[in-house]
Amino acid sequence: MSERIEQLKKRESKYVQTQPLYQNYWFQSMHGDPTRPGKTSSVVDMTLSLAGVVVSSVMNSSSSQFSPKDSSFISWHTIPEVKESGLLDLISIREYKLQEAMFEVITSEASYLRSLTIAVSHFSKCPEMLDMLTLTERHTLFSNLQEVKDTSERFLLDLEERLGENLLLTDISDIVLWHCADFRRVYIPYVTNQMYQEKMIQQLVLSEEFVQVLKKLEAHPICQQQLLKSFLILPFQRITRLKIMLENILMLNPPESPVADSVRKAVEAIGEIIHECNENVKRMRQIEELVSLEKQMEFSRTKSFPLISQTRFLVKEGELDEISGFESGHTTGSPTRPVYLHLFNDLLLLSRKDNGRFSVLDYARIWKVRAHCFEAKSLVFALCLVENHKGTNRNFIVGAGNEKCRAVDCHYLKRMKQSVELSVPLLTIQLWCLLMNLLTGETW
Repeated sequence: MSERIEQLKKRESKYVQTQPLYQNYWFQSMHGDPTRPGKTSSVVDMTLSLAGVVVSSVMNSSSSQFSPKDSSFISWHTIPEVKESGLLDLISIREYKLQEAMFEVITSEASYLRSLTIAVSHFSKCPEMLDMLTLTERHTLFSNLQEVKDTSERFLLDLEERLGENLLLTDISDIVLWHCADFRRVYIPYVTNQMYQEKMIQQLVLSEEFVQVLKKLEAHPICQQQLLKSFLILPFQRITRLKIMLENILMLNPPESPVADSVRKAVEAIGEIIHECNENVKRMRQIEELVSLEKQMEFSRTKSFPLISQTRFLVKEGELDEISGFESGHTTGSPTRPVYLHLFNDLLLLSRKDNGRFSVLDYARIWKVRAHCFEAKSLVFALCLVENHKGTNRNFIVGAGNEKCRAVDCHYLKRMKQSVELSVPLLTIQLWCLLMNLLTGETW
C-alpha cells in the first residue's frame, strides 16, 4: 500500500489544470452543452435527495456565475492522439458514444478535483480562516474535505493511467469498483455532516470579521466568482453524477457483454453509497428534531423519560380538540380544550401547548393504544391508553375542528369505523393514517 502511495505521488494529472471548475461542468450537465457531441439537457443529477441537502438557491447562485469563455470542455474525439490514430474512422457510432461517455468520467473527475483543490487550499487552509475558527468550527465547516480531495486524486490518476494504456477504452467500471471502499469511507461522513455544516455557516456569517474574510476569498480570481457554498456542495453533486454517468455507460454496452456486468455492479455499488448517505442524513435530521422537541417538553404532570433515542423518530404532530362530556356521538355544546399530539414511531404523546412549550398530559407505547372512531361525520374518536405512563388505563375523546372536518375524506373514516378496537399490526398503519388525516386535513 505504501509503495502504491509513493507511485501516486510521482504521477500528475494530465487534465486537472485544463478543465473548468466543476461548478461550470455541473451547470452544463444540467442545461446541455451544444459544443459537446451527444450531450442533452434531459439529465439532471438529483438522485441524491439527502432530505433536501442540495438547496436550490445555492445551486442557482453558483450556476448563475457560469461563463462559457471560462470553460474548456474536452471530448474524446478532440484528443490529438485520437485524431492521429484514425480510430474515428474505424469505430461504430455506438462505440464512439461509449468512448465519449467513459472519457467524460475522466474529464469531469479532473474538473471536480480542480474545484476541490481550491476548496481545500484556498478556503480551508487559508491562514486568516484558520486563525479565526476554533478546531470544532473548522471540522464542522470543512469536515473531511481533504480526504475527499485525496480520494478523488487517486481515482483520477488511475483513470488517466487506463487511458494512457489504450486510447480505445474498453472498461473503467473495474476502477470505480476498486475505489468504492474509499468512496464509502469519505463520502458518507462528509454528506452526513452537511446539516451541521449548514448551521455552522449560518452562525459564522453573523460575525462581521468572518464575512469580510470570506468575501475577500470569494472575490479572488481563482474562484471565478463562485461562492464558498458552491465548493462545499461539490461532493453531494459528484457522487450522484458518477452514478448517472455509469448508467449512461451501461446503456451503451451490449447487455450480454462481460463489461456490462461489471458496469452494472459499479452502478449498484455507487447506488448503495448514495442510499447510505441518504439514510444517514435522514437519521441525523430525525435526531436533531428529537433534541429540539425534548428542550420544549415539560413533564410536571407525568413521569419524565428521555425522548431522544437512536430508534425513535417523529411521524407527525398537530393540535386537536379534547372533548369533555361526549355522549352518544353528539358534540354540540360539549366543552373542548386544545390537546397537542406527537406521534412517534413507537410512542403517542399528548400535551397542552403554551408559549411554544409542551406540558405533557400523558403518553403510551403504540402497542398500548387503542382507537375507536365514533362517527365519521363528526370526526370524533376515542384514544384509549391501555397502559399509560402510570401503567393504568386512560381515555381521551378528541376531534377535529370544523375547518379540518371539511378537508377530511369521510369515506375513509367510515372504513376506519369498521375496526372498533384495532389490533397491534393494524394500529401501526390505520391509526397513523387516521390521526395524520385529522392533524393535517389531508385525504389518504
